[in-house]
Amino acid sequence: MSTLKAALGLTLALATAPVAQAKEFYTMATLGPGSSPYLVMSTAAQIVGDRLDDVEIQVNATGSATQHALEAGAGQLDFFMWSASVHAFMQEGAAMYAKVPQAPELSGNLRAVFAFPLGLYHITTYADSGITSLDDLAGKTVFLGPPGGGATTIMQRVVEGATGLVPGEDFEQARLGWDAAAQAFQDGRLDVYVNSTNAPSPVIQQFALGRKIRFLGLTEEQMAKPPVQAILNRPGGTLGTIEAGTYGDNQVNEAAVQTLGSTVGIGAGQHVPADAVYEITKAFWDGVAEMQENAPWLRNIQLEIALQDLNLPLHPGALRYYEEIGMTIPDALRPAE
Repeated sequence: MSTLKAALGLTLALATAPVAQAKEFYTMATLGPGSSPYLVMSTAAQIVGDRLDDVEIQVNATGSATQHALEAGAGQLDFFMWSASVHAFMQEGAAMYAKVPQAPELSGNLRAVFAFPLGLYHITTYADSGITSLDDLAGKTVFLGPPGGGATTIMQRVVEGATGLVPGEDFEQARLGWDAAAQAFQDGRLDVYVNSTNAPSPVIQQFALGRKIRFLGLTEEQMAKPPVQAILNRPGGTLGTIEAGTYGDNQVNEAAVQTLGSTVGIGAGQHVPADAVYEITKAFWDGVAEMQENAPWLRNIQLEIALQDLNLPLHPGALRYYEEIGMTIPDALRPAE
């Protein structure tokens, strides 16, 4: 009898014990290590994982933003790096999407979570390279960004528009990923390395540890040229300066360097459940402030600019969060019912 009572007691205890909640896994794709989106998006996944016991975001840092957007639009990827410029090309089936007939249709399946500054294009060379301006790129080996990437397309157009130098003809364009390019620059196999990143970038700080570096910028005359103006005025285009001393004593620029930047962000496929995106968005904004104190590059990520330059509708889950905290939502960012 005592054995029967014990068995019944155990059964009752198991029936009334709290059931462990199953963890939900989501996929997120971003650019490679060393890029600004990688730093922001991998940190976002970490913040969400720390705050939500039942959610895990698995980050993949391979491939290009161009391909990631297609995968999210097809429901094969949950979160991706949205770019205003890349999304505009996708909607139009232009540039890197010119040979992807399904791109405009797939763009309609993408939604925004929040925007953040990609940062400024750091056009970096070593101080002893003899390169002091963009016109000096002739005959050099230059990394403008990974093959097929949106940042690469922008920099190709900027350099050609500002100087008349054609990548692949007037100078060698290195076709490498972010990580490999950073290593190649450190090894002296590249003359110029370009990275669109928030300052101070940990990758570029590493360059400046052992050697003096110089940033190349756009002159007023170059910025006034119509092809450059077209790039500056593209969706998500920004303009800014890298101040002297940003990277310490080994940065030889004595004056601020004028360069361009971009707005990007985290997007989601519309297939991702609204409740999940709401919880993830809330967890990120609740937790990001705590990390900004120890990560200077993260201080550019601000709730006040979460909707800046968005050219796709908000995901319903993100919309719910922003409405809940009292943000004004433009009608153009509201998804169709």
